Amino acid sequence: RKLTPSLFFCPLQVELHVHLDGAIKPETILYFGRKRGLPLPADTAEELQNIISMDKPGSLPGFLAKFEYYMPVIAGCREAIERIAYEFVEMKAKEGVVYVEVRYSPHLLANCDVEPVPWNQTKGDLTPDEVVRLVNQGLRAGEHAFGVKARSILCCMRHQPNWSLEVLDLCKKYHQQTVVAIDLAGDETIKGSSLFLGHMAAYEGAVKHGIHRTVHAGEVGSAEVVRQAVDILKTERVGHGYHTLEDEALYQRLRRGNMHFEVCPWSSYLTGAWKPETQHAVVRFKNDRANYSLNSDDPLIFKSTLDTDYQMTKRDMGFTEEEFKRMNINAAKSSFLPENEKRELLDKLCRAYQLPPQATTGMFLLGPGHHPALLCSVHDPYKSPSSRACWSPSCCGLFSEQLLSGKTGLREAS
Repeated sequence: RKLTPSLFFCPLQVELHVHLDGAIKPETILYFGRKRGLPLPADTAEELQNIISMDKPGSLPGFLAKFEYYMPVIAGCREAIERIAYEFVEMKAKEGVVYVEVRYSPHLLANCDVEPVPWNQTKGDLTPDEVVRLVNQGLRAGEHAFGVKARSILCCMRHQPNWSLEVLDLCKKYHQQTVVAIDLAGDETIKGSSLFLGHMAAYEGAVKHGIHRTVHAGEVGSAEVVRQAVDILKTERVGHGYHTLEDEALYQRLRRGNMHFEVCPWSSYLTGAWKPETQHAVVRFKNDRANYSLNSDDPLIFKSTLDTDYQMTKRDMGFTEEEFKRMNINAAKSSFLPENEKRELLDKLCRAYQLPPQATTGMFLLGPGHHPALLCSVHDPYKSPSSRACWSPSCCGLFSEQLLSGKTGLREAS
């Protein structure tokens, strides 16, 4: 069934998994194609959107091939790169997003100091370093104009491990200048790509230098790819992660450790990562009260917005507004913001969701037939023992006293 625009199911949303180069306005692509005199397969935004987008399930490699239609028009152009970053924030503001982490490969937008030069471009003078500066400028301008806090994640590409150490260097250089983390993206079907030396060296360096880490894993790859991401690359979040469920022991370990899964339901349908005749992994995550978020991934190609994923899960999978609130609280807690900014984000969500302010210090839990329940993270059974620490010692002490006295009015976790 076709998904159509609807009311937001949450007054404010957090998005952690969306690609900048998969979230460009067709009108912007047309503008720069004409300005730069580069060919495109269509003359109108509507025609271009129809050619670029996917209407029915395909494959992950087939999806990745869509970028070849339009990326040569954007890559290597300073004006285009800063503009798409700015317009991205505007797009998210219209979707009701209050905080977003957008990811991209600096090398795939460059045409200098990158080998090979991507998209069959002529070698130019735009380096990956300058790409990051341009995106930073666009995101900051968009944040100022539209009031959406936007941060970025720099992607290593599975097929280009020779780029990965430079990606790490850029993460270090621009740390907290919108850049908050490193990612490993691209074709997960490339055998053994998680273990390519360049990727492993970059992630080892990220751990050493305190750079946050996420990895695309278990989208179309096996649970073993997820295990490698966790145990070898030391990822803090898993991009997609659906096939984690193939290994129950691994899934239970990650769930108990409060691993965050960046779930993209509509994307998983169109890329063939999820077969509609089976139960989607996100339903298991919901039923287990696991730590996950909903994300749009590549809305240009999927002809979607973040609301599409909310509609899909509400209509077809039984998700409720209460679950969406719980999920967004967990997304905020799993964001790569510094702790003080994370607390501010959580406070903003709690006000919008009409939750008590204590929600900023614990895991927000919901169950069928219950009112919202709040647990201090010390008493949260889904936190790993090593991370059982409340952000606010005074709150933790107060909450412990309330638990002992029975005055919290909250149910205990089962």
